[in-house]
Amino acid sequence: MHPHPHPHHHHHQPHISPATPGGSTASFDYNNRHSKKQRGSYNCGRCGLPKKGHVCHLPPPPAADSPVAVVTPAPTSSSSAVAAASLSSSRPPPPSSVRHQSSNLRRALSFDDIDMRCDSPELGELGSELDLDGSGPGGLPSSCTWEVLRRLPPAGLLAAAAVCKGWRDTAKRLWRAAEELRIRVPPRAQLGFVGSVLQKCPGLVRLSLRMESDVEATMLACIAFSCPNLESMEICISESAVNRITGDELGRFVADKRCLTSLKMEGCSNLGGFVLCSSSLSTLWLSDLHSLSKMVFNCPNMREISLEFSWQENDITDLVGMVDNMGRSCSRLQNIHIASVRLSHAAVLALTAANLRSLRMLSLVLGAGITDASVAAISSCYSKLELLDLSGSSISDSGIGMICNVLPGTLSRLLLALCPNVTSSGIQFATAQLPHLELMDCGMTICDPSSDSPSSGGSNEFELQTTFENKLHLIYQKLIIKHARLKKLSLWGCSGLDALCLNCPKLNDLNLNSCKNLHPERLLLQCPSLESVHATGCHKLLVANIKNQVSVTNNSSHTVSGKTNFLNKRALDGSKRVWAPYGLGQQQHQQVSEFDDDKKRRRMGSSSRNCSVVLD
Repeated sequence: MHPHPHPHHHHHQPHISPATPGGSTASFDYNNRHSKKQRGSYNCGRCGLPKKGHVCHLPPPPAADSPVAVVTPAPTSSSSAVAAASLSSSRPPPPSSVRHQSSNLRRALSFDDIDMRCDSPELGELGSELDLDGSGPGGLPSSCTWEVLRRLPPAGLLAAAAVCKGWRDTAKRLWRAAEELRIRVPPRAQLGFVGSVLQKCPGLVRLSLRMESDVEATMLACIAFSCPNLESMEICISESAVNRITGDELGRFVADKRCLTSLKMEGCSNLGGFVLCSSSLSTLWLSDLHSLSKMVFNCPNMREISLEFSWQENDITDLVGMVDNMGRSCSRLQNIHIASVRLSHAAVLALTAANLRSLRMLSLVLGAGITDASVAAISSCYSKLELLDLSGSSISDSGIGMICNVLPGTLSRLLLALCPNVTSSGIQFATAQLPHLELMDCGMTICDPSSDSPSSGGSNEFELQTTFENKLHLIYQKLIIKHARLKKLSLWGCSGLDALCLNCPKLNDLNLNSCKNLHPERLLLQCPSLESVHATGCHKLLVANIKNQVSVTNNSSHTVSGKTNFLNKRALDGSKRVWAPYGLGQQQHQQVSEFDDDKKRRRMGSSSRNCSVVLD
């Protein structure tokens, strides 16, 4: 026995006429509309026998008696599909800059407001979910239908599910196989929109929400109910949205989700205080924190924590108590990032007292109260750091010396932006004493105090030249760096730098934005691996010099030393090689050289890429 057909689907396979692409137009026979059947028949229209396995022997009716074909778009089977399709169609155009942060984990469906591509797990992992040897509608293999539908955006997949039963079943399998979901929630979207999508993905493991509407506790309740196996959740808040989740609501959510390992949430200005208790949580990112009355962590498996506070001066958060509690209850921490203007030497002492043996990355940003004494405490307690970020602190060259004495064998990333007490001598000493250094950020470190003077804006060229000659030597500094492993160097905003010499064979990214006093004739770049140089806000002559040096470096890197540009030709007897005349086969030589250059670029890979000068 066959199941009863759905009343809204006349056939198992849609037939779309070439004259009606996409089913957008239709032709109706108004004379026979009352006698037209409203459902399909299982019997033959000529002899009355069952259709299954039947070949009718009667001739077809004459053409004059045949009814006019009716093509109508299939109705959407659910109200949630209509809501999702309409909301998706109202999305604004994607921005020009694409994010960065891509996941290496496999996923069945991926929804993003910028990149609508969908990646699926290997078909073998689905097992009983998908019959690869079977055939779908119209004889199309099920594997082909799967590969086609999995590349559709959310609205397209919901619309495809309404085409026919075969596509609807494949779409359901796709939703059920989804492990990662990224959704942009429009401003006027209601909670039912997110709930209808989440209920289609019972096996969801990773969820990322881009909220353009306000977020409340009902959203957390919806996620907790619809995603029982959720392991990672990220909530990004747009500028027009407000996060109204409180600390008690967040604590209940974390306590209930026993599988949750990663939680990242923006706009946490209304938390007020929280108590997080979880044996599974290993990654916690909270931003826009402000005036927290209490911060209690009971997460023994915590590996990474990032807490960013607002820049408001009336913040009353007790950072010393928070760091002390974090160090005692999260003994397995490996990465710590805290950004707050209230960071002080006392907070650093509380952190060092915890003696976190697994700590590898430490970032204490915007703490003007962090001094060389704080660096001494860090160096004495944590001697295996791989990343150290003290941007915005008050450390000096002597603090850099302590870092170099303790961490020469492990430190690979050093960030000292916005440190006004650091000079070019300290930077040169760090690059000379840290052989494993790959990234260094010294932005706004070597600054010219008179560069922001309002009186200099209306000076003429002669006055500027006179001022340049009369300035002290300490204001304008030179920087010479020779390093074998350095890959990224940032000197953005170093207006006190007038001479720069770089000899870094592996350097691929250089940031010179707003280095407006860097002299064009005092710039030397010996970096054959450079891929991008950022020079926004620099003088035109400096930009021209950068482009010139970069082009010369690219040309020299493509040239093989010891070889001539002319072809070699073997003698008739094959005994020796002789030089081919210049005019012989010049066109052939050009083709061969182009082929060799292309083969060389493929063989050298990224080392032969052309460097680009970025001017935003």
